[in-house]
Amino acid sequence: MSEATATAATTKWTLDPMHSEVQFKIKHLVISTVTGSFKTFQGSMQSEGDTFENAKVEFSLDVESIDTNQEMRDGHLKGEEFFDAAKFPHIKFESTSFVKQSGDSYKLTGNLTMKDVTKPVTLDVEYGGTAVDFYGNTKAGFEVSGKVNRKEFGLTWGGITEAGAIVLGDDVKLFINVQFAKQAEAAA
Repeated sequence: MSEATATAATTKWTLDPMHSEVQFKIKHLVISTVTGSFKTFQGSMQSEGDTFENAKVEFSLDVESIDTNQEMRDGHLKGEEFFDAAKFPHIKFESTSFVKQSGDSYKLTGNLTMKDVTKPVTLDVEYGGTAVDFYGNTKAGFEVSGKVNRKEFGLTWGGITEAGAIVLGDDVKLFINVQFAKQAEAAA
């Protein structure tokens, strides 16, 4: 079989948590924004050869690792009124498409599951490039952003102040910076 007709080999990538971060932002009292993050997560990606077009991406967040820099609020978010971490310890994402738009811009579409509710979401991805680290490992970096409506995933808690202000917005903005490490290829 010629090189032109050969199928590209699948390349496996594993998320490097030491060089990745997952943040979110949500409106509080409609006048300011609260920022939080998840400290524990894992992910993987499979691509064809050295291209990321149509890569398969899986990602999982540990709900117990949520951190908004305020312990009482974190406890509330882990509780039954929000994520219910005891019953639903993970937020999961599994891609259905990864399509190049132009240059280094991609659209990542997939199924996001929170609290046993699965909905399709589309996220913007900016490919930062590929480099080899000090140890000879090939790394690829991506910035992912998007927005989800928390109520669509069963996070329906709400409150109104005495003055009539909404305590918490519905839209959650996501900011994810990830670095994947290319895995060694198995011998044929």
